[in-house]
Amino acid sequence: QVQLVESGGGSVQAGGSLRLSCAFSGDIHGPICMGWFRQVPGKKREGVALTDAHGSTTIAVSVKDRFTISKDNAENTLYLQLNSLKPEDTARYYCTAKFTTYCQFRYWLPADFPYWGQGTQVNVSS
Repeated sequence: QVQLVESGGGSVQAGGSLRLSCAFSGDIHGPICMGWFRQVPGKKREGVALTDAHGSTTIAVSVKDRFTISKDNAENTLYLQLNSLKPEDTARYYCTAKFTTYCQFRYWLPADFPYWGQGTQVNVSS
């Protein structure tokens, strides 16, 4: 089992920045793919960024050059840095994890990830 707890969401104006954190714990042995999805009510959960056990990252085209994913294994924390925020970035952001070496969005749907946090809300006003 893996436990995930997000924090860091909030309300900002367009152009602002936020840093989301995901504290992870549990029985983490083997290659793990961790990342962030986001969801707006009434819409499908959308992949934002993933990082594998070696630090390789995948960023969605819609947020590329604005968002950065990183992981501090010593602190057991996954981060998502959100810069140059736009109103369309408004969503609930979820941390997720899956034990796999294939850590790219093309391999998986959200339903394929077994571990999720409760989410943290990001609101961006124009």
